[in-house]
Amino acid sequence: MSEVFNGIMRGISSLLGFAMVLMGGIWILQGFNIAFLDSFMANDKQWALWGLLLAIVGIAQIVWSNTRESYYKGK
Repeated sequence: MSEVFNGIMRGISSLLGFAMVLMGGIWILQGFNIAFLDSFMANDKQWALWGLLLAIVGIAQIVWSNTRESYYKGK
């Protein structure tokens, strides 16, 4: 039962990280005035920076959620 719960939580955590990467990508595109131009974030470089930070956190979330099980099994 614990392995099933761990797999489900790993999937949810990975999906959350993937959503953060996608949202960060949208913010970057808006900040550099490439896409979604009808927004208050369009052509504002600060939003590109926030998007980059969010994408990095999302990538870290994906990596952490998919490598933590192997770390704990080794101990």
